[in-house]
Amino acid sequence: MSEAGINELLKNTFWPSTESKVSTAAMLLSLTSTLSGEERVKSLLRAEGLKFAVTEVGGKTGGEFQDKVSRSIIGCCLNNNIIHKTSNEIHALLHAVEEAKRGMMVNVASSVSLAIKVAVVRDDHWIAVAMYGQSAIHPITNHHRSGLGVMHL
Repeated sequence: MSEAGINELLKNTFWPSTESKVSTAAMLLSLTSTLSGEERVKSLLRAEGLKFAVTEVGGKTGGEFQDKVSRSIIGCCLNNNIIHKTSNEIHALLHAVEEAKRGMMVNVASSVSLAIKVAVVRDDHWIAVAMYGQSAIHPITNHHRSGLGVMHL
């Protein structure tokens, strides 16, 4: 199948309506596990006129991870021109981050290590934060986790 055919298949499969575009795009981007897969999704998002950024965050649950992930995502979005340094855009991003973190932290033990990939996608009206990664108390006990937050700008 050609690159154009794959892109058309992805668009028709994952976001047939504009309402779900940023949230689906963010989750799809966070799920990529290779650079080539990430670049393919980024190419599709560019063609759709969406803004996006990707970062990775790790740490232990509790204060360290909670603080680190929020700061990392805000910095990533500002550095990649996903948001402007205005109170309404930072506020919307923080709400989406908090919602995504709640999804990641459901039923997490008190001292768990997390390694996650975070994708942020926005259009003119919505911003979505998707997180996907692993948590573990011990390396052989990994659990895959995901979280998604969406907020109106």
